[in-house]
Amino acid sequence: MWEQKLERYDKLVDKCPRFVRKGKTVPYTSANGHMFSILNKDGELGFRYGKEVQQKYIEEFDTTLFKSYGATMRGYVLIPEHMFEDLDKLAEYLNESYDYVTSLEPK
Repeated sequence: MWEQKLERYDKLVDKCPRFVRKGKTVPYTSANGHMFSILNKDGELGFRYGKEVQQKYIEEFDTTLFKSYGATMRGYVLIPEHMFEDLDKLAEYLNESYDYVTSLEPK
């Protein structure tokens, strides 16, 4: 099941030519030294946004903050399963997350 979720994540990232997936055991994307998406060991996906957008999407997506290895990751929104039904739309949200981290001071 995790392998299927990884494959689905790779298909999603492939729709976004400005960046590539990294990580072998913990798949993620990053830019400017900031991670902006991550697939945890449970196969859950989180996208990073600024505070206002994060709150908006938590309500809009009817979801919560993203957790990985039992820790809540500040700034990350848990992407609900049903959103994978439209990878093109989901790619727009992932690109928005990329745009957010590229606006941050590089690490």
